[in-house]
Amino acid sequence: MNQDLTVGKPELVLWKFCIPLFGSILFQQLYNIADSFVAGKFIGEEALAAVGNSYGITMIFLAFAFGCNIGCSVIVSQLFGAKNFKDMKTAVYTAMIASGILCAVLMFAGIISCSSLLHQIRTPDEIFGDSKLYLDIYVWGLPFLFFYNIATGIFSALGDSKTPFLFLAASSTANILVDILFVSCLDMGVSGVAWATFLCQGVSCVLSVWVVCRRLSKIHTEGKAAVFSFALFGKIAVIAIPSILQQSFISVGNIIIQGVINGFGSGVIAGYSAAVKLNNLVVTSFTTLGNGMSNYTAQNVGAGLPARIQEGFRAGIKMVWILCLPIAALYYFASDGLIRLFLDSTASDAAISSGVLFLKIVTPFYFVISVKLIADGILRGAGLMKQFMAATFTDLVLRVVLAVVLAGEFGYAGIWSSWPIGWGIATVLSVWFYRCGPWRGSDAAGT
Repeated sequence: MNQDLTVGKPELVLWKFCIPLFGSILFQQLYNIADSFVAGKFIGEEALAAVGNSYGITMIFLAFAFGCNIGCSVIVSQLFGAKNFKDMKTAVYTAMIASGILCAVLMFAGIISCSSLLHQIRTPDEIFGDSKLYLDIYVWGLPFLFFYNIATGIFSALGDSKTPFLFLAASSTANILVDILFVSCLDMGVSGVAWATFLCQGVSCVLSVWVVCRRLSKIHTEGKAAVFSFALFGKIAVIAIPSILQQSFISVGNIIIQGVINGFGSGVIAGYSAAVKLNNLVVTSFTTLGNGMSNYTAQNVGAGLPARIQEGFRAGIKMVWILCLPIAALYYFASDGLIRLFLDSTASDAAISSGVLFLKIVTPFYFVISVKLIADGILRGAGLMKQFMAATFTDLVLRVVLAVVLAGEFGYAGIWSSWPIGWGIATVLSVWFYRCGPWRGSDAAGT
């Protein structure tokens, strides 16, 4: 069901729209968590390390898919808010065609370069084969990743956060079951983990694209919408390229950090793999709520209602902090048990202690990064991409530089400490940019 985010009390509108988004990202993250859980529990510590070692590289591909999602979603939201349905359909078609071409290029690049990237990050010999196998299968599933992200971006732009939630709930649950079937029953090892994700995400992609096409066919327009528009492509690119660069540089930064971590051995790699999956579950959830703020902001900008954005920001902060409190408490006080969920009984002390320490260090700062991601969502939805990029790159550069520098002085504890420092400084920038936005001085509208 499509939802107009330009009417109604902003706080209630955002809660109604964002809660299914939050549920969706939880299930989305179950894909990666299931991979690590099954690898660690049913295969062993080295398999967990192999999947975790590949994670930074897979995030590069996800960065491009995410950027296409955001670019399409923001422009479609603005056109939907302005009730320009003909151009809205053209924007959808344009995004799908451009994303398909980009996906093909990335598949070719991935096929010829994944092995080299694994060598570049100093992948230990004992996990190199499984890491490469996992990545090879992952690359062939990129079309599913891209078109699923485009579809969910369109759903969000139309104010529908429930449909992708239902798709994800079903497919991620199936992924866990197929993971266990392929690994435990069919003894497929790491390849079973990768193929399970490939198959389940493929089904989810096909179904979501089919529903999007049916949804668009029911929206009446005067005349037939064009299949492609260079003008709309340019508008999508203005939003998508900075988002892709943001996520890509974060991924590159994570690969650099992974290379530093790999110097501490497979035990620490396994511990980091478990901890960072738990961490990304939370941060990606906040990012998704920030994406909801982007759709809310874009629709209201398109409708000429900037005054609603300030009340939306306050509602967004309240929402993420309510969600943050129980998660932060769970991660901090139950960190040992959570890390052990990913490891079998023979796990090394280095794997457990390094993972627990990561969670202990970063968890209290979830209240900080959540504010940044809400502010970033508003900046992106309003098209203030220079400010958005400035805050993002500050976080990234600080984390990478500090990880490299502090690792030599304090070991892996120094690497973990780079997260809260980068988050803190970048949050100050994001909030300052938000407060200087074009809605400054507007009276908040609560209707």
